[in-house]
Amino acid sequence: MQKQRLFVASCVSLVTTSMVFAIRGDVAGPMSTAFQISNEQMGLIFSPAFWAFTIAIFISGAIVDIVGMRGLHILSSLGYFVGIGLVLLAPHPTAPVASIFDNTGTTLLYAGFLVMGLSQGLVEGVINPLVATIYSDQKTKRLNMLHAWWPGGQVIGGLLAVLLTAVGVGWQIKLSTILVPAAIYLVMAFSTPYPVTERVQSKVSTGDMWAQTAKPLFLLLFVCMWMTAAAELGPDQWFPKVMGDLVPQLQGVLFLVYTAGLMFLLRTFGSGIAHRAPIAALLVCSILTGVGLFWLGGLQPGASAAVAFAAATVFGIGKSFFWPTMIGVTAEQFPRGGALLISLMGGTGMLSVAVALPIMGARIDKFGPGAALQMISYLCVILAVIFGGLYAYFKARGGYRAIQLGTDRPMATGEL
Repeated sequence: MQKQRLFVASCVSLVTTSMVFAIRGDVAGPMSTAFQISNEQMGLIFSPAFWAFTIAIFISGAIVDIVGMRGLHILSSLGYFVGIGLVLLAPHPTAPVASIFDNTGTTLLYAGFLVMGLSQGLVEGVINPLVATIYSDQKTKRLNMLHAWWPGGQVIGGLLAVLLTAVGVGWQIKLSTILVPAAIYLVMAFSTPYPVTERVQSKVSTGDMWAQTAKPLFLLLFVCMWMTAAAELGPDQWFPKVMGDLVPQLQGVLFLVYTAGLMFLLRTFGSGIAHRAPIAALLVCSILTGVGLFWLGGLQPGASAAVAFAAATVFGIGKSFFWPTMIGVTAEQFPRGGALLISLMGGTGMLSVAVALPIMGARIDKFGPGAALQMISYLCVILAVIFGGLYAYFKARGGYRAIQLGTDRPMATGEL
């Protein structure tokens, strides 16, 4: 098995997914002008980024053992080509449209982003069980290293967009750059054999896999994923606007790039910490994220850049291990749940963000950006209590241990 090649292909596909988020936000203005649509209509066109993403993750978790991880990985890459092709070929309306579905061009635009949203979900639905399978003894560590390329892709996409804007490149070229990593992992997927999932290798039945969804610990982690995803990704989507309002002397996008850079470094070089002590890592992350968000929310317009970056640093460090460690703990504690449980966690995380964003937007409209950040910080208080309780629970049982599939025996990870 070519573990390293499969891991690199997974990282490149996650970069592709992340670049879509970064570049889509940059081209929203020029696209709305070209297609003569309002910001509200543009928001509707972008909406599949979350709900189609979520649906694709859920579906892939249920069918990946039937279709195979290689097939779904290839399909996700082809989806980017189809989606971007639909957007680039969509004819521009000659006048403003009352509804995006009344015009062929804007309908194709919606369809293009819908297909891209499905591709993004397929990527997440494949790479998590793939990495958990090929590194079954280092799941949390390797998943953190894999998900370092989510913020890595944001940095790449964000800086690429800024550079292309500086040289006067149109939005079509910017959007097309997403096809470069998509083509790279397409070639890698076509030319590399993929294993079956860890669950299939161990001959765990489909019924047994579904039975894992009723386990009390999984249900608790499932609920926590709603809050960790909202605390990590909810503020990210509003960060450029919020920080631009609070610190007008700097571009708000710089704070997003900065915290994304912190996450990349910590997930890449600090993944061993989360592997050795995942529950403790989640507990510390909850505290730091809560403190960082509350601090950022308390800043007044015109605050110094140094103070704003200090608060952003606390937030950036705190949120670094949330998503991949939640996936890792699920994979380690419920290996019999296979790709299904991993996909349920990823899907609910994206669904959480879709719910959190309009709530944050309403809070911003009514009370200002600071109030929205502080509202999300209260979720971290709840998370700290839960993860503190889980830490005490595992410590009373001799410390956190990953479950080794095939023996169902705990395997030490090093947490006290």
